[in-house]
Amino acid sequence: MNYNNLNAEEIQIIENKGTEMPFSGKYDGFYKAGIYHCRKCNTPLFNSTDKFDSGSGWPSFDDTITGAVKEIPDADGRRVEIVCATCDGHLGHVFYGEQMTPKSTRHCVNSVSLDFKSIENDEKYKKAYFAAGCFWGVEYWFQKAEGVFNADSGYMGGHTTNPTYRDICGKQTGHLETVEVTYDPKVISFETLCKLFFETHNPEQMNGQGPDIGPQYLSAIFTNNIEEEEIATKLINKLEAKGMKIATMLKDANEHMFYIAEKEHQNYYKLRNSKPYCHAYTKRF
Repeated sequence: MNYNNLNAEEIQIIENKGTEMPFSGKYDGFYKAGIYHCRKCNTPLFNSTDKFDSGSGWPSFDDTITGAVKEIPDADGRRVEIVCATCDGHLGHVFYGEQMTPKSTRHCVNSVSLDFKSIENDEKYKKAYFAAGCFWGVEYWFQKAEGVFNADSGYMGGHTTNPTYRDICGKQTGHLETVEVTYDPKVISFETLCKLFFETHNPEQMNGQGPDIGPQYLSAIFTNNIEEEEIATKLINKLEAKGMKIATMLKDANEHMFYIAEKEHQNYYKLRNSKPYCHAYTKRF
């Protein structure tokens, strides 16, 4: 097998099992959507969706790509080393029972051992945009759908640039709390995503969602093209044929920029191992 050429620091950590200084690695505090690969052999190791802020100063993941990481207990039994299952390159250590995430697992990894590849320009994936009240609950349901790689909370549809959560709460920017869904269309279709959208909030409510009242909580789908608009319209017509009065707005995603929300608003329910208070599943189709 051909391995990548490593510099002196990479050899010290990956091959000689060293440790980089905390808070010094390039992937500490780094949260773009993509896959973390082994720096030595390019094996995919971790998904960005499993990354969380442990406060330790090293990139932390509460899960791995299946079969990609091997555990080796230290001789003294005090810690468990993790290595790449393909090349045995040193990654860091794994800790259990800390209760930092629902999986209560922390793979503590050296940035030097990793090579990140963004999915931003990967033609395999598409993006869809849904607003259905508090983005925490919307994010929760889309994260559970098979074929969805990532769901990010953010703001869309307003007239100001780089809005903050405080700006949105002021109800003057025109933005809606929106979730950007990155998905594999070979696994899940845009129509299926839309059905999930309509089935996990009340699309008839006109002034917000549940107890969350205000213009930032209105229901909307931001469509990327005519095909998506036609799919969304078809589903709205089906629901209205059943007697529902749909308040969901259809907006052109090409006319509105998506702004990702602050870090504390991402993976809200996932990190708390809880469920949304105003987003429940109701079969409608």
